[in-house]
Amino acid sequence: MARYAAPGDKGSVVSYRDRYDHFIGGDYVPPAKGGYFADHTPVTGEVFTEIARGTAEDVDRALDAAHGAARGWERTSVAERATVLNEIADRIEDHLEALAVAETWDNGTPVGETLAAELPLAVDHFRYFAGVIRAQEGAITQLGGGLVAYRFPEPLGVVGEVVPSHRPLLTAAGRLAPALAAGNTVVLKPAEQTPASIHVLVGLIADLLPPGVVNIVNGLTGGPATSDRCPNIFFADVAARPDSFYAKALRGCTTFAVDRALVQTRVYDRFLADVTEGVRAAKLGHPLDTATTVGALTSRDQLDKVLAQIETGRRDARLVCGGERADLGGELSGGYYVTPTIFEGDHKTRLPHDDVHGPVVSVTGFDDFDDAVKAANDTTRGVGAGVWSRDAGVADRAARHIHARRVWVNTFPSGVGTRPTIDHYQQPKTLLVENPW
Repeated sequence: MARYAAPGDKGSVVSYRDRYDHFIGGDYVPPAKGGYFADHTPVTGEVFTEIARGTAEDVDRALDAAHGAARGWERTSVAERATVLNEIADRIEDHLEALAVAETWDNGTPVGETLAAELPLAVDHFRYFAGVIRAQEGAITQLGGGLVAYRFPEPLGVVGEVVPSHRPLLTAAGRLAPALAAGNTVVLKPAEQTPASIHVLVGLIADLLPPGVVNIVNGLTGGPATSDRCPNIFFADVAARPDSFYAKALRGCTTFAVDRALVQTRVYDRFLADVTEGVRAAKLGHPLDTATTVGALTSRDQLDKVLAQIETGRRDARLVCGGERADLGGELSGGYYVTPTIFEGDHKTRLPHDDVHGPVVSVTGFDDFDDAVKAANDTTRGVGAGVWSRDAGVADRAARHIHARRVWVNTFPSGVGTRPTIDHYQQPKTLLVENPW
């Protein structure tokens, strides 16, 4: 186990600039109205860089650059685009530690997680879509006589992307890779809480792309979209024996990959006890320490939201463990830390529904299949859900009955789902051709 030096400190693998402007047309350009805002690291709560504050004029400049580059990028062959995406993947791999430390300093995720999961997945996005675009085919339909219909995909042109503060590098990769593979140019807006690591990435890959193909405009995002916690159903057979499958199911809760657990009542007490033991053993500490498993929240606003959610839980549910802001002492005293927390309650309270991305898991029980599906579907916005069972038939039936755009069976969210697919960034085109001879 080791601790990485903070960006800019002696021995650090990465440094941040004192200020980041907008990245437009292949160059950094100052904001049209000259405004900047401070970017705080959640690790210590201190300001570590300044970020340009975007306005409508900056967005227009970025759009002009993207439209100016669109025709040239669209006309590159799929082989050329695939080569560029693989070169981006290589560049990320070559600077994996630097990007992992940059990401951790920017959003508080433990560096062990960014090293082992988030950055390798980002690499995989670019390699995957490099292969997808090379393998993509159109279709031909013989309509009769000499009339033939040719159908093939085309890029949309210019794509706008707003990246959330949660896992910014991985999310940006998941948006950029398919958009670029499809032949689009991009204007990307990072979250105001975590824009800096994306600028480190862009600085590493800018020379691989023609100017204007990728543009970054900083600024305020506005209010977040409302969403519910993704329910995960654990049927009783999951706990049938203490094997690796059961350990994996528990690990989802103890690492907070699962934040709303619906557990069948026959095994509820045992499951809750095992989850509690794992959560209490989680290591809350310095995010740049590879032994840390629970890091900092992304921002002060996020900290306040999680603490408010915990107060709601204290009123409506039973606190099992945690539930406090953590003071880790020294330079970390000003950081945004919360002790790993478990609540148990029922489906009617707010706690199982409000999703604020913190180390808080809600555990509730259900009696049978219908009860589980009803509880899982008690959401305002079915973004995703999980089903855990050793019985493939039960898992399949539950997954089909849950109202969600993505359902994970016996696994956790992968970062690949309904949106980051190649056809989301393309439009179909049909040519009707008649042979005159």
